[in-house]
Amino acid sequence: MDAALYLVGTPIGNLADMTYRAVTTLREADVILAEDTRHSRTLLNHYEISTPMISCHKFNEARRLDLILERLAQGQAVAMVTDAGMPCISDPGARVVSACREAGFQVTVIPGPSAALSAFALAGFPDARFYFEGFLPHKSGKRNKRLEWTAALGCPVIFFESPYRLLKLMGELDSTWGPDCEVVVCRELTKKFEQTVAGNPGAVTAYYAGRAIKGELVVVAYCPEGVQAHDAEGV
Repeated sequence: MDAALYLVGTPIGNLADMTYRAVTTLREADVILAEDTRHSRTLLNHYEISTPMISCHKFNEARRLDLILERLAQGQAVAMVTDAGMPCISDPGARVVSACREAGFQVTVIPGPSAALSAFALAGFPDARFYFEGFLPHKSGKRNKRLEWTAALGCPVIFFESPYRLLKLMGELDSTWGPDCEVVVCRELTKKFEQTVAGNPGAVTAYYAGRAIKGELVVVAYCPEGVQAHDAEGV
């Protein structure tokens, strides 16, 4: 393999979603940067990949840059994976990509599953546009500001959310987007207990009331006309 940084998409749940190209890349790379080596070990063992791994996560990504650039300078092929999905998409990787490109090294991508795109497809909204918000801030002030801003976009918005805050988000969408906005909640995508629940915020809240909510969640919300005018520069 050529000396380069290879961003490799990995399954978001079902191990069978790994592509042939991704498996080949991870087998032939000189080293794999993994968000959590213990988590990635399960994937590598499943596909009989013995390439050595080095941890690279949000807490040590900056400190890994010299090591990564040194390996690339030696002509090595460096692959990068996160715990699920694509590096850099609500996952580590952006600093590594920027540093490698700035140093003149090739950066390429091995596409793979995406929770955001999978949920958008399942939502089935007629608007081909979408806005990816990812995880909302935890602090109420910043959180409400983002929700008010996204309410005015007039296109589907994709949120990542914790199961512990799903019902809170439904209440927030009801008050900021309005009770008639459309919501699709995708839970445990590609896994055995995959589930999709659609309706307005009140209907989703009623469905999950009294139920234990577990697993990874992607929420797609849609208010076709938008709620209010907004100033993008003010956010």
